[in-house]
Amino acid sequence: MEEKILNQKKNGMAMLLLLLAVYAAAVVCLVVGITGQENGAGAWSVVLCIVGGVWVVLGWIFFCGLKVLKPQEALVLTLFGNYVGTLREAGFYYVNPFCSAVNPAAKTRLNQSGDVGDVSATAAQAANTAEAAGKRISLKVMTLNNSRQKINDCLGNPVEIGIAVMWRVVDTAKAVFNVDNYKEYLSLQCDSALRNIVRIYPYDVAQGVDTTGDGIADEGSLRGSSEVVAARIRDEIGQKVADAGLEIIEARITYLAYAPEIAAAMLQRQQASAVVDARKLIVDGAVGMVEMALERLNENHTVELDEERKAAMVSNLLVVLCGNRDAQPVVNSGSLY
Repeated sequence: MEEKILNQKKNGMAMLLLLLAVYAAAVVCLVVGITGQENGAGAWSVVLCIVGGVWVVLGWIFFCGLKVLKPQEALVLTLFGNYVGTLREAGFYYVNPFCSAVNPAAKTRLNQSGDVGDVSATAAQAANTAEAAGKRISLKVMTLNNSRQKINDCLGNPVEIGIAVMWRVVDTAKAVFNVDNYKEYLSLQCDSALRNIVRIYPYDVAQGVDTTGDGIADEGSLRGSSEVVAARIRDEIGQKVADAGLEIIEARITYLAYAPEIAAAMLQRQQASAVVDARKLIVDGAVGMVEMALERLNENHTVELDEERKAAMVSNLLVVLCGNRDAQPVVNSGSLY
């Protein structure tokens, strides 16, 4: 299905004035005809009554052809089931009054911009507003915030993740006729693409994991490579919704965390890893300081130490430097031997 743009003249105001004038003339004819019959006029009064009455009763049908479009809105028109075309430019139009506007996603409400109504409005007002604006298709950039999903990463750890997708309609005919409901279709494709991409990456950097598919382990992760992950999600969603006439502009990760059932264990794991890294740094520094002390003592010939006393000195210095508390030395007032 290819989109057909209607380059129709914006003659809505002229037609509105013409219809109002004809309606007023019909009312005048009806009044004159009724007055003529009461005064015993001829057959012309009957004709005026019939013409005026028919137009007063059925003339409202022609007002259905008046269509108003705001900027960044489109109207898909069908005539007795056949696709006529699409109005895309803002203006006041007059079309065939028997044409009907089609928008299968008119009453679909998702957690996205453009679908959130006024909370203070009554249910009837909200329904009327949705019905009035529902026949028009918005061409604006909209943001879809799907609910958070619990997905297992490539290591099997359950992760909760949410995304925000910026999208817009670029082909109204495909959006209306190629899928049943383009908003629900987009939401499902976002969920599917999110699951497919998240399963490739670990939450944090892991050893021996290939996230690019080139057979070489890399350091890709959901936490550290969020820009790359979001780009891959955007590309996959874009490929799937192209047939629905939708364009994916951007995708962003809005929420990322371990699932509650393993969050505490993963926190302990991160804390333990931090403690081990800190200990490694302390030990490396302490060893360097002991080596420097021994070298300085040897260079200056301050004291001659045999291997046994060097080992004792190294042990004492490492205990002092690597301990969690301040050292409390014991002073030997006797002989060293």
